[in-house]
Amino acid sequence: MTRIRWSPPTLVAFITALFASLAAALLAAPPQARADEPILDPVPEDPTPSGLGLVLKEVAQLPASTPTPPDMVTDPRLRRHNRINYVGEVPDRSGRLYVPDLNGNLYFLDKKTYRHHVYLDVKAQFPDFFSAQGLGQGFGFVTFHPDFKRNGKFYTVHVESGDALKTKKPDLTPQPNTAYHGVVTEWTAADPSAQTFRGTHRELLRIGFSGRIHGIQQIDFNPNARPGDPDYGKLYLAVGDGGNGNVGDNGGDPQNLAVPQGKILRIDPAGRDSANGKYGIPADNPYAGREGVVQEIYANGMRDPHRFSWDTGGSKRMFLGHIGEHAIEAVYDVRPGDNYGWSEREGAFRFDKNDRCYLYPLPADDAEYGYTYPVAAYDHDRPPNLSCTADSGNAISLGYVYRGARLPALRGKLLITDIVNGRLLYAEEREMRRDPTGKKRAPLYSMAAYDTKGNPVTLQQLAGDARVDARFGRDAQGEPYLIAKANGKIWKVVGTKTFADCRTAPIRISHATSAKDWAPVTPSKWRFTGREVVLAEAGVERPGPRRPFEYAVLTKGPVLGSADITAQVRLDTPVSVGDRDVIIVFGHRSDTRFYYAHLSSDNTIYPHNGIFVVNDADRQRIDQQWNGDRLVPHGAPPAVTDEAWHDVRVKHCADTGEIAVYVDGSRRPLMTAVDTTFRSGRVGFGSFDNVGRLRDLTVTATRG
Repeated sequence: MTRIRWSPPTLVAFITALFASLAAALLAAPPQARADEPILDPVPEDPTPSGLGLVLKEVAQLPASTPTPPDMVTDPRLRRHNRINYVGEVPDRSGRLYVPDLNGNLYFLDKKTYRHHVYLDVKAQFPDFFSAQGLGQGFGFVTFHPDFKRNGKFYTVHVESGDALKTKKPDLTPQPNTAYHGVVTEWTAADPSAQTFRGTHRELLRIGFSGRIHGIQQIDFNPNARPGDPDYGKLYLAVGDGGNGNVGDNGGDPQNLAVPQGKILRIDPAGRDSANGKYGIPADNPYAGREGVVQEIYANGMRDPHRFSWDTGGSKRMFLGHIGEHAIEAVYDVRPGDNYGWSEREGAFRFDKNDRCYLYPLPADDAEYGYTYPVAAYDHDRPPNLSCTADSGNAISLGYVYRGARLPALRGKLLITDIVNGRLLYAEEREMRRDPTGKKRAPLYSMAAYDTKGNPVTLQQLAGDARVDARFGRDAQGEPYLIAKANGKIWKVVGTKTFADCRTAPIRISHATSAKDWAPVTPSKWRFTGREVVLAEAGVERPGPRRPFEYAVLTKGPVLGSADITAQVRLDTPVSVGDRDVIIVFGHRSDTRFYYAHLSSDNTIYPHNGIFVVNDADRQRIDQQWNGDRLVPHGAPPAVTDEAWHDVRVKHCADTGEIAVYVDGSRRPLMTAVDTTFRSGRVGFGSFDNVGRLRDLTVTATRG
């Protein structure tokens, strides 16, 4: 074996290279927080642009309504146009949609004309009806028995306070200092086909809560169950922790199997073996027959189990959308006996009751506790100046896995909205798999929205309010609707659309690698080899607005309108140098008026890795991925991290202002923006202060 002899220069060079490689490895590896260190950004992977949009058609606006009693309303979030919170279809093939309003009315809508009327005034039936405090208080939900056409039965949940606290007793263990009752009622229509309710009702179950939030949320039947199946006719109830499941007298309720709060319950409305004799305990419930526990429990460990649904295709799984406290909005794959960990866990993180601001890493012995972790999640990205206990403006509302026929682009996708800001999201059902460590989650993807004329819109614009209060609903065929409390409107999803899907023809420009085809800012810094356009010398900052230091504008061809730009780019600046970038210019009108896509390895600071506009002022960031006002600011994932060639595509739609940037052949855009400052211009290539090159440029476009 040859023995290595180290000379002093060789040894110094080796040690230098070793420390450089170690430093690079440490920078590349994600930071591992110690068990006692708070996590500032629990889910750093933001929902990524899907390149898919929903076409929304407004079909109805339901009447304005007010909470009861109106003089007790102190929370401005309750002063909405109305408080509609779901849209579904009566399971009797009558073509009637139903919509509950938390303020008291159950509406029916004709599915063809969308004319609406009050089917039942729930509020009027109960003297102690209460909806004046708490975002989910009032007439919370309604579901129809799968055999409603024959038996006329449907079920509601509403909230009571006032004299009910003195005259009526909860059926299951109430929380100390009970201030509200959540009541489940069975209704039987004398004529199921009638347009207004006439019939009888009886109380099934009453649960006591100390807080005015996180009561009984959704109630529903499994649509996959058929007569004769064990699950047919079994009613599921999502019961929150009352808003106090982690502190005070109620701390630990979600983990306490002797109380109903913080659980999903499952009951049989046709049975009578419950403690109150009004419903049955299904024999296949995970805790049926066990003493000292609530035998109605199906799963536990929840804070605010807001919405759940069953996939009607695939593996027919049940999914739950769970609203977090500090940071985590989560989707769970629900199975009997699951424990989702609240308030010992929030998502796949340790919750510390003494810290009102942050989450912590899971302990080394976490597997011993048997908690079930989310199959998908996103976090709040809280602004640094926002109080830890303030509303962060995030709350998940689960829709359902689309298995309909009219929108093939949505098939197999679990549709999700954020209640507050109206973001439209989805996860692929096939990608949602359980992981006992909580580390592997399905990616979440964001969707755009369009009106029926093809114009990009947001739910905030459609609702006319920054707080949308948005939710998905569906009809009997599985076709989706969206609703908003902000203005009480209902939209039907009538189509899908690809983001930045505009016509870019008939102009085609290629084979543009000669000096005569380009106009550089500083010609001496450029080389044109016949195959490549090379920025050989780094640019320097110039007077005027802050903008890229050095770039060349393509002069071949006319001024362009909508453009589709494809090329390969490479950064020649070594990886060891920080702040590396190349840019693709488009919509160029002058040296101080243009757009550019900044492709960089750094996505943590404002000037990097984004889409920008220069309009006779310092460059302004316009992409939809940047969240710079947050505790841990970041944008889209880094676009270029090495010295290899990368495929880049920039699509700019002049009329709508849509801009999409794709990297390395991905069918989903890395960055998106909507801006109509410039509707025509030229394209270009360059950098701030690095060197790099471009080849295989092709531009297809309309004339500007």
